[in-house]
Amino acid sequence: MSIQPIRLFGDPVLVSPTSPVVDFDKELRTLVSDLTETMLNAPGAGLAAPQIGVPLRVFVWDVDEALGHLINPSLDLGEEIQDGEEGCLSFPELRYETPRSMKVVAKGWNMYGEPVVVEGSELLARALQHENDHLDGILFIDRLSTLDRKIAMKEIRESEWFGTAISQGRSPRIKISPHNPFEKGL
Repeated sequence: MSIQPIRLFGDPVLVSPTSPVVDFDKELRTLVSDLTETMLNAPGAGLAAPQIGVPLRVFVWDVDEALGHLINPSLDLGEEIQDGEEGCLSFPELRYETPRSMKVVAKGWNMYGEPVVVEGSELLARALQHENDHLDGILFIDRLSTLDRKIAMKEIRESEWFGTAISQGRSPRIKISPHNPFEKGL
């Protein structure tokens, strides 16, 4: 178990779809442990494997004192939409109103290959959707309205952490979500 560096916006691993986990072995359990320890140290409400440079379909969360993880998840989204402030450990100090489904049912496996079903609403639903997006190479800024995305990009370009990423040769790739940001669109 060890705390891993969190990849920042501009790193290509953050915008690349991940591969499904096929081996439920000691390496996977170590990954879940590293993700959990890194998330708790940050601190954050969730962390996906690509955020520590691992292109696998794994994420962890810590919401309302409930710590969990999902492997190879799929989500069933509720119809009701919530707006709420959202941030991301890969975008230090950036927070924007982001539309998400109010309720979600997440299905996947735990680190031992046993089936898991998680039902969440409000903040847990938001965290599950946010982390699952990471597994598909979608960032929360991709879900913002065009105007908010422009404002966010200006804030990102002016940030100290982004300047550091650019100086290390990591230029960002912005994707425009094909989904209406005010619908569930996942």
